[in-house]
Amino acid sequence: MLYWTLIFLVVALVAGVLGFSGIASAASGIAKILFVIFLVLFLVSLIMGRSWAFG
Repeated sequence: MLYWTLIFLVVALVAGVLGFSGIASAASGIAKILFVIFLVLFLVSLIMGRSWAFG
């Protein structure tokens, strides 16, 4: 999932440099959403792994 976040981030940066503001904002929004999902899943797996190791 982090891979796709980085892909959309690169697309947003390239589109922003080339002046495609609509595409850049859409790709940036998708990258932000994917990053938040990745972060939540990472924290859940971290907590579940810890409880599994000590439980």
